[in-house]
Amino acid sequence: MKSLQKRQPGIVRDAILSVLSDTKTPMTVSEIERNVEILLGPTPRSSIRSYLRLNTPGLFSKDERGVYHRPKPTASISQSGSASQSSWNEPYSFGKSILFHGDCFEWLVKQKKESIHAVVTDPPYGLHEYSEEQISKLRNGKGGVWRIPPSFDGNKRSPLPRFTTLTQKQLDDLSVFFFDWGKYLLPTLVPGANVVVASNPLLSYLVSNSLSNAGLERRGEIVRLTMTMRGGDRPKNAHEEFANVSVMPRSMWEPWIIFRKPLEGRVQDNLRKWGTGGFRRISDKTPFGDVIVSRPTQKKERQIAPHQSLKPQEFMRQIVRAVLPLGKGIVLDPFAGAGSTLAAAEAVGYESLGVEKDGKYFSIATVGMPKLAAFKVKE
Repeated sequence: MKSLQKRQPGIVRDAILSVLSDTKTPMTVSEIERNVEILLGPTPRSSIRSYLRLNTPGLFSKDERGVYHRPKPTASISQSGSASQSSWNEPYSFGKSILFHGDCFEWLVKQKKESIHAVVTDPPYGLHEYSEEQISKLRNGKGGVWRIPPSFDGNKRSPLPRFTTLTQKQLDDLSVFFFDWGKYLLPTLVPGANVVVASNPLLSYLVSNSLSNAGLERRGEIVRLTMTMRGGDRPKNAHEEFANVSVMPRSMWEPWIIFRKPLEGRVQDNLRKWGTGGFRRISDKTPFGDVIVSRPTQKKERQIAPHQSLKPQEFMRQIVRAVLPLGKGIVLDPFAGAGSTLAAAEAVGYESLGVEKDGKYFSIATVGMPKLAAFKVKE
């Protein structure tokens, strides 16, 4: 991880683009790795493979197993950030929200500096479970690395990723991914911007280290008190022998890690200039707290926006409202999924931007966002 701290943001990505742009024939991963090392010197192979996998399709095309080439560029993004790209759907606008269909790395690098006031997002944890192969298995009901839980009290429960199955290489890829994402994100943020990232108890330490190394300040975490149905299982194939043993505790909470771009001066200076640097209070007498009692997403919400990681509007609106201390600015979700963050921003009256790479989820969001924004939650 020491090399990650020294590496400039985007240098590996640019080297891969240079290598593939200079050849007319597809290259294997090993050939790409050798050529990148010629340009940059010793380079973590996990970083190279992560860029290739996460930007295919998009920046790179895969001809067969482990063979890539650089397609002719089709994208153009204006200075204002409005996307026009033949390989993606047109941006979807609703109220004060705009959702882009594309890769968030491509999108972030095109944005104006210091134009985003807060980030609230639920990223693709493990990365592997959101690969084309694993998403295909999930959608076909085969599971793959996704655990399809049985029905409980007559309710069909949402699939859960098996984070315990990740290999060391996949964990290394995750660290590289979040370090690079943090580096791409940082220039777009105004000083004092809050960055709130959904996590889980098994992987939050990796994400926190990577985002801290990228230059964001760790500011604590929000505890979402809810039964996630992870953990609590008896030993596999030995559940009768060890009937009184759980392999790990039943998870009854979910961490949302809080980061902040370093302030410009004191908090009051930053608030006056940028409108950021703290959290919006619930009322004059009640500050925003870091423990929020929640519950699993209701069936009615999942019918509106069928995404396996959909978070309830009752919870999302509390976080989104809090991240803009003066109630003004732009909230970004670079992994927008079904658009729940943007819907929450719309519900509380904020401007918001989102980016979603998966075409199916983008389509789900365009239909579901207005309905989620209008969804009635308990006061």
